[in-house]
Amino acid sequence: MPIKPILPKGTRDFSALEVARRDFLKEILKRNFELFGFQPIETPSFERLETLTGVYGEEGDRLVFKILNSGDKIKKANTAALEEGADSAFIRSISEKALRYDLTVPFARYVAQHQSDLTFPFRRYQIQPVWRADRPQHGRFQEFYQCDADSVGARSLWQEIEMISLYDRVFSELKLEGITLEINHRKILAGVAALLGAESELSQFTIALDKLDKIGKKGVLDELASKGFGAKALDLLENLLALSGPAEKQLKALETLLKEQPEGLEGVNELKFILSQLEFTPLETTTLNFDLSLARGLHYYTGMIIEVSAPEKVKMGSLGGGGRYDDLTGTFGLKEMSGIGISFGFERIYLVMETLGCFPETLNSNAKVLIANFGEASNRIAYECLYRLRKQGISCEFYPTEAKLKKQLAYANTKKIPQVILIGTSELTQNQFVVKNMETGAQHAHPLETLESVLA
Repeated sequence: MPIKPILPKGTRDFSALEVARRDFLKEILKRNFELFGFQPIETPSFERLETLTGVYGEEGDRLVFKILNSGDKIKKANTAALEEGADSAFIRSISEKALRYDLTVPFARYVAQHQSDLTFPFRRYQIQPVWRADRPQHGRFQEFYQCDADSVGARSLWQEIEMISLYDRVFSELKLEGITLEINHRKILAGVAALLGAESELSQFTIALDKLDKIGKKGVLDELASKGFGAKALDLLENLLALSGPAEKQLKALETLLKEQPEGLEGVNELKFILSQLEFTPLETTTLNFDLSLARGLHYYTGMIIEVSAPEKVKMGSLGGGGRYDDLTGTFGLKEMSGIGISFGFERIYLVMETLGCFPETLNSNAKVLIANFGEASNRIAYECLYRLRKQGISCEFYPTEAKLKKQLAYANTKKIPQVILIGTSELTQNQFVVKNMETGAQHAHPLETLESVLA
């Protein structure tokens, strides 16, 4: 019985046009990464399971794709742990590896492993696929590309300014208008948690706050109430979430509210510095806003956090995000290695550009010339022409079978090949070739020796 041709959920095939557009987007990202001095690296598609768990938080860990042990290793499955409900112990007995969830943790592992070979601060970019066992929906896939830029080895806030500028530069070149960069600071969130009397519940607080766009303010407050946050704390949080206006105004208000919270004040002052410096190099395309509700649930962030919002006229989630992480490499034994990184949501940026018609209309990977097949008598000359054109870097193909000319021209039309070369019996006799313009229908004969110059 034949296998039904169905893709796994959360994955996609890409047509030639889609691949050309994806390559166009990758090239712009690559060019700008290198313009800012980032160097490319690549890491394996899978890592040891212990490398990828414990850093994303409980919800993130659940979305890591585990790879089942192969061969005799599967016989070591801890079935007793399964019967006792110890899921984590059972999973580790049958899976030693996992597909990478993002590019940041493998990068931290890379830095720790290759530290003696790197020059710090080390600036890297990476464009590779990642996998998440998430529920597929519009703009959310289980296999997708991430495009990251990170700098490790310096705590300077100029790195934050660089990342904001990189976002602006890329979206300017992509001609995507209406992009908003939302920023916040994990130390401000820690200060707010302390103000609420919930210093020890920072993780639960940020996880709930990170759902604000999905479940609304009431949903966040209800979730926090279910986790033991008191009415007084929730009233104060509701007032804090009502802060609005320019970033400077909100930060001034927080400066007053957090006057007894040194960590929160440190976060306020860092953001004030970043905003003050950006006044001298204003953003070209993007708008920068402060958003106290921005939490980014990943546990490794310690400083400024940032998220990219799509234009309002396009219904789409975050187009990217990132932030400062002060000790991510500590997991791998390399202490006190501060870093900052941002990620471009490649798939969602693609969908937004497609929706808004931002891709060049001429973008395709089609051949520029089709050489028609008139049978054995002309095929040797036809293929010699094919060889000559390819040697000049002209993309072309030879119709493989002797078919009616109408069929061959229809093939060229369907594939949007702009020119067809005809070398029939009369052209062979006169040592000529005919070029047919598929858009206008015009045909012109030329001597065979002028082939390259005519089609250049």
